[in-house]
Amino acid sequence: MTMRFTGRRAALAVLLASVLAGCGGEPEAAYNETDVMFLQMGLAQNAEGDRVARLTEMRAANPEIRAVAEELRTAWRAETPMMRGWLQDWGKPLEVAPDEGLHAGHGALHALREEDFTGLAEFQGSEFDRAAVALLLGNLHNGMETIRMQVEKGSYPQAVDLAEDVTAARQGQIQRLLALSAG
Repeated sequence: MTMRFTGRRAALAVLLASVLAGCGGEPEAAYNETDVMFLQMGLAQNAEGDRVARLTEMRAANPEIRAVAEELRTAWRAETPMMRGWLQDWGKPLEVAPDEGLHAGHGALHALREEDFTGLAEFQGSEFDRAAVALLLGNLHNGMETIRMQVEKGSYPQAVDLAEDVTAARQGQIQRLLALSAG
């Protein structure tokens, strides 16, 4: 009787292994609309922030401001491929459609305007530093709103983990920028 039980257990294990192999291995964790919104908005926010940070790295008079800009760019370059990859794996667009009802409540609140970028380019010296810090803080604030939404309502574990990891880093960068803007 023991051998029969062991034989059934082995047969069940082989059957389970073949079913999983046929499905490509472990099933992927589910994602929801919040995960998709977080990634799409995060990609846009990273791209906007990178535009400001790139110019800040080159033109800021204060080396501490340049250092924060460089840190941000490094972080965004690491996050962006992962975010793109998840959306592509899920068959979702990298950008939200402008008429997408899911994002209607967020609108331009989470976007810098083109005149923000052109205006920044016109400043020099300490004026440039003040404007760059203000734009970076605005971008980071918008990003933190998106991150909070993901932590609260996201369901894809890796995206929630990313949002939690980014929270600590961004809070430190925001504090440094606030101190630089006050000094």
